[in-house]
Amino acid sequence: MDGARLAASRPARALAAALLSLALLSACGGSGREPSGAPSRRGTPVGTPSRTSPNPTSPASAPPVSAPASASAPTAPRPVRAAVYFLHEGRLSAAPRTVTGPATAAAALRALLAGPSGVERGHDRVTAIPSGTALRSLAVRDRVATVDLSGRYDDAPGASADARLAQVVFTATRFPGVERVRFRVDGGPAAGLGPAAGGRPLGRGDFEDLSPGVLVESPLLGETVTAPLRVHGTANTFEAEFRLRVSDGSGRTVADVRVAASSGSGTRGTFDVTVPYRAAGGPGPGTLTAYVLSAEDGHRVVLDTVPLTLAR
Repeated sequence: MDGARLAASRPARALAAALLSLALLSACGGSGREPSGAPSRRGTPVGTPSRTSPNPTSPASAPPVSAPASASAPTAPRPVRAAVYFLHEGRLSAAPRTVTGPATAAAALRALLAGPSGVERGHDRVTAIPSGTALRSLAVRDRVATVDLSGRYDDAPGASADARLAQVVFTATRFPGVERVRFRVDGGPAAGLGPAAGGRPLGRGDFEDLSPGVLVESPLLGETVTAPLRVHGTANTFEAEFRLRVSDGSGRTVADVRVAASSGSGTRGTFDVTVPYRAAGGPGPGTLTAYVLSAEDGHRVVLDTVPLTLAR
């Protein structure tokens, strides 16, 4: 009995399945294919571009990244060789300093205000600038540097105002962008500083009486030099002539040459010469001496001396 019922139900089930398939096809538009343009559920049709999203981790498909304007690492400030000017036997004398930009002129002036080092004092370099003087500000326009100093700069009984001014002027005008200096004290006029009192910018020519007959601008005190030695600076000597002598630590002359500046006899000129020398032994102390021979008796008149280390 059960087998007969099972056999009778099979045609009915087959008929029901057929009716269900017919209903589904009608719902899809009467076709066994998917509508035209519909994405295939079985994958990308051949000849159809892939619409898959690019791999976000792939360098080729990653969106471009705009580099910032300062993409490169900032350049570290570089040390700059400068000079400050002290006094040696009442005349200006240059000493080396290393300063860091960008405000190199201001850094050089602060180094000047700090005074000579122990080594420089040992070679009789002194300053007329009162201890404790501070640089308030420095501004350069049209090649004129306006230097504002603290009131201590104008507070030195018995010291020469001209020497104080000259030290600042020569230090500032060592930089190519500065030709003259206008002085201010505590933000106001430099009332008690002689030629600076009226606010007139001052240049090196205003201090010729404080400049040595030969001012060596390079090499500078204490520097190590090699042969041949390049020497340059300014000079104001009779007929623009003078001599440069190089001596070693024992005082022995290792070079002595005649030099002619671009002008002289009342007009300061420039010079730039190369001095060959030969010194025995290893590196040691030496001295560069600028001098003239006296017209009266031919003795040596020293105009400037620069202690050096001579590399052999």
